[in-house]
Amino acid sequence: MNATANTAGQQLPAVSVIMPILNEERHLREAVEAILAQEYDGPMEVVLALGPSADRTDEIAAQLVAETASADKRVHTVPNPTGRTPAALNAAIKASRHPVVVRVDGHAALSAGYIATAVRLLEETGAMNVGGIMHAEGTNAWEQAVAAAMTSKIGVGNAVFHTGGQAQQADTVYLGVFRREALEQQGGYNEEFIRAQDWELNFRIREAGGLIWFSPELKVSYRPRPSVKALAKQYKDYGRWRHVVARYHSGSINLRYLAPPAAVCAIAAGIVVGAALTPWGFVIPAGYLAAIAAGSVPAGKGLPLKARAQIPVALATMHMTWGWGFLTSPKSLAKKVIASRRPAVLATG
Repeated sequence: MNATANTAGQQLPAVSVIMPILNEERHLREAVEAILAQEYDGPMEVVLALGPSADRTDEIAAQLVAETASADKRVHTVPNPTGRTPAALNAAIKASRHPVVVRVDGHAALSAGYIATAVRLLEETGAMNVGGIMHAEGTNAWEQAVAAAMTSKIGVGNAVFHTGGQAQQADTVYLGVFRREALEQQGGYNEEFIRAQDWELNFRIREAGGLIWFSPELKVSYRPRPSVKALAKQYKDYGRWRHVVARYHSGSINLRYLAPPAAVCAIAAGIVVGAALTPWGFVIPAGYLAAIAAGSVPAGKGLPLKARAQIPVALATMHMTWGWGFLTSPKSLAKKVIASRRPAVLATG
């Protein structure tokens, strides 16, 4: 990585922070200000790839550009007419110029030492991409309930980037801090992956021999979806695209991913049997409700009563919509994505 010297004589690489932005008026300023406040002495730029937002996002972005026009850490924008995340990321990568590329979303806030720690980990591990914990935090009772569900094992299983764990080699990581050479070598993100584009890119990096590294030292505050409807759409899309990934790469599925669709099928069967044959069929959905109610108790420890009461709703929404999305994911979508498959590009020389 090309480096520049700070006042202490240390060599710190310049950093480009890329952000796919669409309808982020609630959190955009907070997200960008957390980047600009980073405890990092190397050069830094922030590139916002703006989709066709229906709120005040573009206005806020313009304010941020104007406010940093004469600063060392400047914000600038590029258009993303499609509004799709992978297209936004590729546009921002193309418009950026520094050897370390940090992906951040518009509803996420980096912890104070995130970039400095990530740059150190890139050097220490030799990884092509490093990432850490998606630390969900809510600003109201519903968001607090979703955050509790997203950081509990009953909600997301043993996913280390949700629940934490030891530093280790990983298949993929949340967001990511990349060496530019890895992104350019692989040609960026596959734009057919509307979701799961991180997994697909990291898969190609790993196929090319690159290391993906998870570290709990890295933490990003994540703002959950603000309503049941928005959460349901998010998790339905997650399930739908996870099935695409499973069809794209048969070795990527495990029991954690099969649990939600299995629960949907079991609950549906229990309701049908209970309604048509015997009340004993209702034992299955009743058992599921009892399980998430019990699991909500430790997940909601320390939260206000209103938030704790909504955790079972958040859990059921996540499980059922993820499972439904997985079960209804069309084969035609997977075929389209598989047809766009990019082979991993090995480094030359």
